Amino acid sequence: MNFLGHDISAVLIAGPTASGKSALALDLARKTSGVVINTDSMQVYRDLRVLTARPSVEEEKEVPHRLYGHVDAAVNFSAGAWVTDATKVLGEARAEKRQPIFVGGSGLYFKALTRGLSAVPSIPAEVRDAVRARLERDGVEALHAELQRRDAAYAERLKPRDRTRIARALEVIEATGRSLTDWHREGLPPLLPPGSFRALFLMPERDVLYARIDARFEKMLQAGALNEVKQLAARNLDPLLPAMKAHGVPALIRHLKGEITRDEASEIGRADTRHYAKRQFTWFRHQLPEFEWTAPEAAGAWLQSRVG
Repeated sequence: MNFLGHDISAVLIAGPTASGKSALALDLARKTSGVVINTDSMQVYRDLRVLTARPSVEEEKEVPHRLYGHVDAAVNFSAGAWVTDATKVLGEARAEKRQPIFVGGSGLYFKALTRGLSAVPSIPAEVRDAVRARLERDGVEALHAELQRRDAAYAERLKPRDRTRIARALEVIEATGRSLTDWHREGLPPLLPPGSFRALFLMPERDVLYARIDARFEKMLQAGALNEVKQLAARNLDPLLPAMKAHGVPALIRHLKGEITRDEASEIGRADTRHYAKRQFTWFRHQLPEFEWTAPEAAGAWLQSRVG
């Protein structure tokens, strides 16, 4: 397929949070009549436009945006579910002869896109930690009972007190939306085979990035993030759902309950986001070496030289 004068089917723009990915994707979409496809695990939730820094309503009207805000916060969305949605969107883009531009910061989503989801998928640290915390809090019997409900075939193969394997099976379900029984049967092939895409990772200076994260979080609060979280908290959803663990949500809920001040909640939210950005650097460096790292100020020239 020939887009932008080159035999590529997609452009991939990744990077840490607040690195300028969305603005770059929007600019490229303007120039190529492209479609911007969300590749961020938090921007899928409709309840969190402000706090997840989704593109504005005006930006979404300017060029086509897909897979933004299409999932309710009550849904435990997964990489496997995202691949299913992305498959449909990619097909539509190709049928319309639009340049697909995947943009976001979720490493597992990009890995699924370019390498498929393997029979033993990688589990994000956040998911693993949450399941292990539940294991300590609720006990192995409770988690085994849950596994029996969600993957009865695999649960029957395990001893009820096999802590490690029970936790692993639940981690896979939480992270991918598919059971280990399914994964052992078949994985998901990559949507984009090698050579069919160009992949860019924005690499700002750490100090600059952290300053942008801090400033953006405060701007989010001024733009209505606290009210957004208040409406979300009023739904009394399971605190272990992904949307309830978005950066800033737990701390702002604590503030709404009167447990901490607004400034304390802001600091916690900013610190969590900075730590996440650090993990994003590590993930892409070790898991997705095919991404070319580029300073944000050089990204325009990178795109011009590689995709026209």
